[in-house]
Amino acid sequence: MATIFFDLDGTLIDSVEGITRCVVHAFERLGEPAPAQGELRGWIGPPLRDSFAPRLGDPARVELAVEYYRERFDTTGWREHAIYAGIGDVVAALAADGHRLAVVTAKNEPHARRIVEHLPFGGHFQDIIGATPCGRLSHKPELIGEALSRLGLAADGCWMVGDRHMDIHGARHHGMPSVGVLWGFGDEAELREAGATHLAGSPDALRPLFAMAAC
Repeated sequence: MATIFFDLDGTLIDSVEGITRCVVHAFERLGEPAPAQGELRGWIGPPLRDSFAPRLGDPARVELAVEYYRERFDTTGWREHAIYAGIGDVVAALAADGHRLAVVTAKNEPHARRIVEHLPFGGHFQDIIGATPCGRLSHKPELIGEALSRLGLAADGCWMVGDRHMDIHGARHHGMPSVGVLWGFGDEAELREAGATHLAGSPDALRPLFAMAAC
């Protein structure tokens, strides 16, 4: 059986509302104009500091923006998401099939844990690996490396499932196969260009894919 690392935002949950509202809140607290609504979707996936830095420049203001973002996310934003239809049943089925499951996300780990623990299918994940609040761990190659270390695994036999090019690049960094999902925030061109091993158009495509991988 495989070990499957799931991204969180755009793979398990549609978190556009919570993330974008918290980004706008941070800019408002700084007295800065917020990005246009169409641009905000691009903030879902990359580490927060990577997104704030080009717009704010000053590292101290970037840290303040991250603090303001978390201020709202900690009280309200973490609840502002929807579960993708069918993903919970697929996660439960993969666990029943004997696969080991974990969440690997660029989201702040305390927030990620709170969200996953409140998902009706969250108990199927053996661990939740997320970014450190200080930013020491924030990019997918580092986060996957942390997951492998924490779970005592070699990359062989592990897969990464995610919706953005960062997920695919992180998997490739470790020589792992990956599945790019098409119901999240990245599109087919992005995932193909990143080198996804497989693409899944809907959650119910995942179980047969991993059944074949186990053969």
